[in-house]
Amino acid sequence: MNPLHYQLAPSLKQAQEALNRDPEARLLAGGMTLIPALKHRLSAPSQLVDISRLADLRRIDVNPGHVWVGAGIRHAEVASSAALAQAIPGLARLAGGIGDPQVRARGTLGGSIANNDPAADYPAALVALKAVLVTQQRELAAEDFFTGMFTTALLADEIITGVKFAIPKRSAYAKFRHPASGFAMTGVYVAEFDGGADGEKRVAVTGAASSVCRWPAAEAAWKGGLRTAVFDHPELLSDIHAPAAYRAQLATLMFEQALQSLA
Repeated sequence: MNPLHYQLAPSLKQAQEALNRDPEARLLAGGMTLIPALKHRLSAPSQLVDISRLADLRRIDVNPGHVWVGAGIRHAEVASSAALAQAIPGLARLAGGIGDPQVRARGTLGGSIANNDPAADYPAALVALKAVLVTQQRELAAEDFFTGMFTTALLADEIITGVKFAIPKRSAYAKFRHPASGFAMTGVYVAEFDGGADGEKRVAVTGAASSVCRWPAAEAAWKGGLRTAVFDHPELLSDIHAPAAYRAQLATLMFEQALQSLA
């Protein structure tokens, strides 16, 4: 690990000021991605600005039409929140299946979505649940926030403060777990909202392509009464764990399993 400075931010304002003063500074929340990167010298920031203790980032509020989850909320807290589980049980169950107990105890919502690992679980929920990401500067729809593999629309001095999830009529998530990491080799989140004759149906896929994406063919099939669809994407992932065709087939299977969970 390279030498660096550490600063515990007493407020969100002072955290942003630290980022403005030093372009090489990085935010530290749960550290589940950043700390291993530092240990392996894949990242070499000049200083870490610790925002893990900021109370403003650690709230879960259920409001009419949406649930607010602070960026500093840990995965285990999402999974164990009774209020959230009542409003969006699919999201609580998703959080309970992230990584392992150690990761769930330390990893945060904001850190996960800011990193945008192509196999992360939360992005599928954000896209399917019409989530809005809130920073200290603006609000962004989830579909506009995730721009590519490990890349987002987040600016260098921008800090995610929380996420507003629309409350669906019902939703569910199914994933094929990598046996070692717990990441989604492919995961599918389905969500149904009231509105129109048949309601609005949204399907999002993670783990199968370079970044999270909507699955229009599955949405159309679901709306038409079918419970299966073929996943086709120009940037399907292929690596030592699974070829592209295997991941595409997994998407079909996870879609079917997610719909079964709704029943």
